[in-house]
Amino acid sequence: MLYEDAFPFEERRVLGEQLYVLQNDSYHFDILIDKDRFTGFILWWNFETLRYIDHFAIAVEQRNKGIGKLTLTNFIVGDDKPIILEVELPTSDINKSRIKFYERVGFKLNQHYYEIPPIKKGQPPLQLLLMSYPSVLSKEETDLFVKKYHPILFKKES
Repeated sequence: MLYEDAFPFEERRVLGEQLYVLQNDSYHFDILIDKDRFTGFILWWNFETLRYIDHFAIAVEQRNKGIGKLTLTNFIVGDDKPIILEVELPTSDINKSRIKFYERVGFKLNQHYYEIPPIKKGQPPLQLLLMSYPSVLSKEETDLFVKKYHPILFKKES
């Protein structure tokens, strides 16, 4: 399954929690199809002042064909709201490569301390970096994002 292959354990929701967020009108689960072939997905939130990309992945056999760049370019021009997404710290070649990919599309890497609450019980918080489009976020904007949207993004099923 692409979701499990593309994201580390500590960044994936369990099925029940994914089903829970799917009930939120602000949450979108877009499947990417090209010539009747599954090519990937983009899971994102549409909030009043920004869009937040929760998970984005292209199927392994479809990578390096420009599909990811085209998908994000179309996503960017689809609305004029700023966009935020999270990336892992640049501690490995694959993480550095992902950051470079987003930068080539126009995203800016923010260096403010940022962590998400544990997605799974018993896990520690996860430190990530935010990337934003079209401009860098200030520390205050980062703090506001955490305060305003983390309760929505990370609310657990009751």
